Amino acid sequence: MAEPERWQVSTDAAEVYESCFVPAIFGAWASPVADAAGIRTGNKVLDVGCGTGVLAREALRRVGQGGQVVGVDLNEGMLAVAARTEPKIAWRLGDAVSLPFEDMSFDVVVSQFALMYFPDRVASLREMWRTLATGGRLAVAGWAPIDHARGYRILVDLAGRQCGREAADVLAAPFVLGDQIELAKLFGSSGISGAEVTLHEGSIRFPSVKEFIRIEVKGSPLAEMLSDDAMRSLAAESEDALAEFVMPSGEIIMPMDAHIVTASKG
Repeated sequence: MAEPERWQVSTDAAEVYESCFVPAIFGAWASPVADAAGIRTGNKVLDVGCGTGVLAREALRRVGQGGQVVGVDLNEGMLAVAARTEPKIAWRLGDAVSLPFEDMSFDVVVSQFALMYFPDRVASLREMWRTLATGGRLAVAGWAPIDHARGYRILVDLAGRQCGREAADVLAAPFVLGDQIELAKLFGSSGISGAEVTLHEGSIRFPSVKEFIRIEVKGSPLAEMLSDDAMRSLAAESEDALAEFVMPSGEIIMPMDAHIVTASKG
């Protein structure tokens, strides 16, 4: 299987991510994760693996003028889009396994759908915990098992048959931390005591099946792997395979659940 941490994208793909993936998938999770983290006015918040910054922007809205939000990511393309979208946030290029911040620098540390891509998850979680102040709150979101996202399960199988194993692995990579028990163990192994894993139901929506496939390809490493002809062929077969999720308007809405892991630092 392809290593999930290789999921890096160009600036063009980051533009697709912000304009398409954020409204279709990630935007809806910013508020639940911020709620779980208990972000309040005046807090200093760190968003690890911030991408184009949808969660950091929600944190900024909550902390007000007296607070501060910092977003850190290893992907320069994502940060370029993030900085243009919200210049009031401090965007930092950095690696999750060695965060460029002092111990206990933040009241809240959050991370949304990034942990599965970190090459050393234990080290990354330890770094998040290290930078969190005593009395602070950690909230990390990750996708539930792929069986909680049946549309993607169907698409992964279809891509494997039509485009090969490597393409299927890219689509399956977000779900590698889906096992709730193993996820809890990961936090325990990272020295984070009392972590609670909660399942949250969710859904994703795209204007059409064709647009769903286009966005999945153009906003991910698949952009470098599939030709336009291969993408069109995948979209054509997906029309039938995903028909159960298509609304009368043509919009496609599919279930996609997530775990939010929370912990307080005593």
